[in-house]
Amino acid sequence: MDQKRSINRKQLTGEVVSDAMDKTVVVKVERRFPHPRYNKYVKKSKSYYAHDEKNNCSTGDLILIEESKPISKNKRWVVKKLVKKSEKI
Repeated sequence: MDQKRSINRKQLTGEVVSDAMDKTVVVKVERRFPHPRYNKYVKKSKSYYAHDEKNNCSTGDLILIEESKPISKNKRWVVKKLVKKSEKI
């Protein structure tokens, strides 16, 4: 049992909305799906609190987050990698 087990964890890609907290970022994940009756595509978004150990992420960045064990009351996600840095100056 000393071998590292493969655990399937959910991964989501989203945009950093806030980086005001220490080691925490708020990530907005948007999803598109067809409306059941009208078949028009609808956008819905949800915010997640993610743990950013090195405070690398800033507002506007596109990041990949991964599900983890609870870190605090609201944090259940960890920043996996930075997909695209924002182009703000």
